[in-house]
Amino acid sequence: MYRIIITPRPPLESPDPSAERSVPARKLADAELQFEGPLSGLTLIGFAVWDNGEHGYRVSFPTRRYVSANGQRRSFLLLRTIDPEDRASSEGLRRDIVAAYEAAQQAGAASAQEAAS
Repeated sequence: MYRIIITPRPPLESPDPSAERSVPARKLADAELQFEGPLSGLTLIGFAVWDNGEHGYRVSFPTRRYVSANGQRRSFLLLRTIDPEDRASSEGLRRDIVAAYEAAQQAGAASAQEAAS
């Protein structure tokens, strides 16, 4: 079991030259999994929710970058299915993260309306 924590990114209005790190314009939020049960107390960070235009949202999984023996920059997923043919596990997690993001957005909109009244 896990719990999904969403950290929304503020919308970028104008580039701030003094910002230490820029956030890509289409990145909407960071997400992490906080585990329960036997993995209680552990978290997996590095997920991100992206605006995918007409197609809704895209979720990226945490990766590790490395340089191969021939000098190519490559990356591999830190969380992957046991069976490479099984896409249902990762798709279920993607849906859960999008649902958590949408719930966080609705909760934020509701609290903004409450504060305005």
